[in-house]
Amino acid sequence: MANTWGYGAMTNSLGDIQNAKAIIIFGANPAVNHPVGFQHFLKAKERNNAKIIVVDPRFTKTAAKADYYAQIRPGTDIAFMYGMLNIIFKNAWHDENFIKDRVYGMEDIMKEAKNWPIERVADVTGVDADLIVQITKHYASNTPGTLIWAMGLTQHSNGSSNTRMAPILQLALGNMGVEGGGCNILRGHDNVQGATDMCCLSHTLPGYYGLSDGSWKYFAKSWGVDYKWLKGRFKDPSWMNKKGFTLSRWWAGVLGGNPGEDKIYNANTRLKALFVMGNGITSTAQTKKVKEALDNLDIAVFCDPFVNEGAILTDKQDDVYILPAATQFETSGSVTATNRAAQWRSEVIKPMYESKADQDIMFLLAKKLGFYDELTAGMTVAKNKKSYKWPEDATDEIARIIKTIGLTGWTAKRLKKHQKNWHMFDEVSSRGYGKMKGEYYGLPWPCWTETHSGSPVLYNINRKVSEGGMGFRNRFGLEHDGVDLLAGVGSAPKGSSNKDGYPEINKKNIEKVLGIKLSDKEKKAIGKNWKVDTSNIIAQKCMEAGMAPYGNAKARAKVWTFADPIPLHREPLHSPRTDLVKDYPSFEDKKNHYRVDTRYISEQTKQDWAKDFPINLVTGRLVNMNGAGMESRSSKYLAKLTPEMFCDINPNLASKHDIRDGAMMWIHSPQGTKIKVKAKYSYSVSSDRIFIPIHFAGVLEGVELKDKYPSGTVPHALGESANTVTNYGYDIVTQIPETKGGLCRIQKA
Repeated sequence: MANTWGYGAMTNSLGDIQNAKAIIIFGANPAVNHPVGFQHFLKAKERNNAKIIVVDPRFTKTAAKADYYAQIRPGTDIAFMYGMLNIIFKNAWHDENFIKDRVYGMEDIMKEAKNWPIERVADVTGVDADLIVQITKHYASNTPGTLIWAMGLTQHSNGSSNTRMAPILQLALGNMGVEGGGCNILRGHDNVQGATDMCCLSHTLPGYYGLSDGSWKYFAKSWGVDYKWLKGRFKDPSWMNKKGFTLSRWWAGVLGGNPGEDKIYNANTRLKALFVMGNGITSTAQTKKVKEALDNLDIAVFCDPFVNEGAILTDKQDDVYILPAATQFETSGSVTATNRAAQWRSEVIKPMYESKADQDIMFLLAKKLGFYDELTAGMTVAKNKKSYKWPEDATDEIARIIKTIGLTGWTAKRLKKHQKNWHMFDEVSSRGYGKMKGEYYGLPWPCWTETHSGSPVLYNINRKVSEGGMGFRNRFGLEHDGVDLLAGVGSAPKGSSNKDGYPEINKKNIEKVLGIKLSDKEKKAIGKNWKVDTSNIIAQKCMEAGMAPYGNAKARAKVWTFADPIPLHREPLHSPRTDLVKDYPSFEDKKNHYRVDTRYISEQTKQDWAKDFPINLVTGRLVNMNGAGMESRSSKYLAKLTPEMFCDINPNLASKHDIRDGAMMWIHSPQGTKIKVKAKYSYSVSSDRIFIPIHFAGVLEGVELKDKYPSGTVPHALGESANTVTNYGYDIVTQIPETKGGLCRIQKA
């Protein structure tokens, strides 16, 4: 339904993986990154004899549990999947009826797949041809199959194409909209899905509403604030409709225009202030650029339970503030899990010492800046009261406003009931029983009404809409190039009064499409379309008719608005295969990409990168660490498990550079940066690549920053940041950094 910073939304759930008969994992390591959730993978092996297939540049702990393991070259996932599709189409293993009725543009995919004979795929990906055939045959012949991915698939300059290619593979096999199938994208942290749903992005409003005047007016009305006042907060009205900087390149907003830096488009001014809340700023790629930007800010504020190492990284001496924020145990409210389900979280204790909860910090700031009343008005306007109760009224405000992903049913009352009765839900299906019968745990979105069950499996037409069923969303018109984009005959959800495809429902077409008559009162109350219908009449009438408010269309294998209408393999910006760059070049450079010019082909062809930087750099997580490591490295027990930064290096590669096991080594990046780490011999990486974890900070290019921490706050483990040497490179659509396809060179320290 909505892409979230290059990931995509999980279609099924972790529990549902137990229904799979085959599991293929691209660029994810759930045994380490999701050790509790990985139990569902292992149970699928027990229940269904499901085979696990792992496609990853490194032999991970997940790969150790796999039945098939393909050690792919970083950045070649599209080539691998086209190789699979070529075999699938040649052998007629695809689901012809599913494609005909529910997919648009698969003919173009079939054509491109012919350009990927198995020998070429093997050459480009580095995976043995026979193994690719074995993997494809097994996965295609054991349905339903589920496809898993995480940041190993997304963090590339063509990451958005990767995250389109994976669903296309599932569509070809008819693995979408079924239990045990779908695309299950594993979120790295608690509430990542919720954060993106709530607009921790620079190009949308909450709920993925766009930046059009109509969207702003809808929110102004829903928030109970004056639209003209809201517009007046911008430098001029045109900036209200423009994308902002992304988290990955916020630093460009500070440095843009300086010699050697990419040009920025920010109303002829640079960013002057940075306010960080709950984000490890050292987890941003290009650590040296982050430091330079921090040094040049007028003010930097960091709100965290532990010292945010952005404050340690900078040499700035004045106007750097560290505010102690409360932990999740000292707050309450809802969070959104990786499967789109909400969970209510209760406050265990009150905020300790001088720490404050995030919302209280924001409220105090809003009061100082003079817009506290406007910020909080949305919690009171609908209920016509003078004060609000946190977080219940904030939760109900979200439910009232966010229609696009169907959060209407997520009232505080319902979510609290689910928390209280969590034991009344089935582990695999999430289906409730007893007093929770008729609902799915956490009410996975879309949850269309305050009585809707929630939708545990997206795009499932074998269920009634009132029980979580739906087709694919109609959001790109009714036809393209003369081809009907609505779903085929007989492919509507179970029990639908309209058995075929139908458009998204609006005020003008509701009576015709649903075959009903509205009363004059309903006509007056109804909103312009289902996305802004605060009366919720459209959703209610759709439930009665067994139809999804967003329509029933075909999934798009071809996206004509993207740089590549169908996914194409493109070599990473810093490719170890210079010979392939000519055949599979990157994109044209992109101007004003989230307010900053971004280099693609000019960077890729600037020099023969592989000559000076011949080794692939692979980054990832450790089971005992989390994110930037601020919390986990502050625990003496967790830090003891990994007390120092290291590099997994194949002994054969190490011997070429006279690097001994346990010795110190330098890693150099194409950007001229370097880190000093301890070598750790490992055959988990091949002799053309190395692996480093992402959780360390407190050392920069060999210089320890220990003395810069406030007294008593030094973590139990310090180390170089992997992002000091991750390469320049950003996705063409989302601008997610290319941290999984970079190059480096190494030397003995």
